[in-house]
Amino acid sequence: MRKMMMLGSAMALLGAMTAAERAQGRYMRSPDGHPTKSAADLARETKEAVDKAVDAVKAIAEDALGKAAAGETLTKSAKERADEALIAATEAKDALRELNERIDAGLGGDDGQTAGERFVNDAGFKSFAEQTRPRGRHIVEVKDITSLTTDAAGSAGALIQSDRRGLQVPLPQRRMTVRALLAPGTTSSNSIEYEREKLFTNNAAPVAEGDQKPQSELQFEDATANVRTIAHWMRASVQILADAPAMRSIIDQRLRYGLAYKEEAQLLNGSGVGQNILGLVTAATAYAAPGSLTATTSVDVLRLMILQAALAEFPPNGIVMNPIDWAAIEMQKDGEGRYLIGNPQGTLSPTLWGLPVVATQAMGIDKALVGAFDLAAQIFDRQDATVEVSTEDADNFTRNKVTIRAEERLALAIYRQQALVYGDLGRVA
Repeated sequence: MRKMMMLGSAMALLGAMTAAERAQGRYMRSPDGHPTKSAADLARETKEAVDKAVDAVKAIAEDALGKAAAGETLTKSAKERADEALIAATEAKDALRELNERIDAGLGGDDGQTAGERFVNDAGFKSFAEQTRPRGRHIVEVKDITSLTTDAAGSAGALIQSDRRGLQVPLPQRRMTVRALLAPGTTSSNSIEYEREKLFTNNAAPVAEGDQKPQSELQFEDATANVRTIAHWMRASVQILADAPAMRSIIDQRLRYGLAYKEEAQLLNGSGVGQNILGLVTAATAYAAPGSLTATTSVDVLRLMILQAALAEFPPNGIVMNPIDWAAIEMQKDGEGRYLIGNPQGTLSPTLWGLPVVATQAMGIDKALVGAFDLAAQIFDRQDATVEVSTEDADNFTRNKVTIRAEERLALAIYRQQALVYGDLGRVA
């Protein structure tokens, strides 16, 4: 009897979950209206209860088989109870599977969502924004602004309008590329201490039996990459909390993009002074034509940069330059007006001397960086991009405003400066 009651409890829990999920959407709510458990959490708990019920049904069936094997005759009521229990357990599992499919299809997960979508869909933010007068702050980690009607500083125009449709046309944005060149990593500390390779002297040679073996030198120096914070904030009317499309566009188009924009500039050109990251260009080895070879064009210079890194035993895997310089190279023609490198009808990714070319405005004009980027440096993310909203400010209270802040924390460790070569292309006098 206790086993049948367990099955009944599981079925009741599943029924309650299905009804609540229909009424409330993805999140269950407590009497005060705040979210408690997600549908996925309740589905998992329901599954555990159903599994226990199925085990109980198996026990009933095994008991019946044992009696049958011993020659005992089951009563009609016992057979009916066993049949009913099996049918109920099967229906419970089918209902649970359907619930999970519905969650995956329309209610669950952050897959494919932008940073702004993850923020506005966060249950805590929804609860915060639904308050008539939101007070306090709410933080959401988003891991890829203002509604004033003026053009004054701190204003982005009239974003709050009736029948809000969000930003239909994406604002101009730079494509971020430098991070993809580097080895990824994470840290839970405020600094990364490591040994930077300084010099390798290879004295390996054939040696006769009994003779002294030559000694090679591999020199390191202690280095520290401090975790730096990149952040900015904007002020908006508190009504924007209830305007999900505008909030999502602001986070994706401006706050999150602003962090990535400054991150790329720091990774490439950071001075390492104060709160700046030590960037790749700052730490790179200066270009010096090796082997007494002479370069007469920008393409020649890039070939010798590749050679310089290769002679240091770090075969490069990429070239970074300004889009203007890359366009100038692609537009070069021979005496008959035919393109030497560029192909106006081509669709292949840009390459030069067999290496991919990364064109970014973060690189200065008439400059280039060539290197084995994955061997030269590594990014350590301390805190993924996080968005925080707060009304905790006297000015916010009196003006009915809310502050929206985005920030991230990361460090860049540069292991081998010889793997990076930086210099002038010689195109501009």
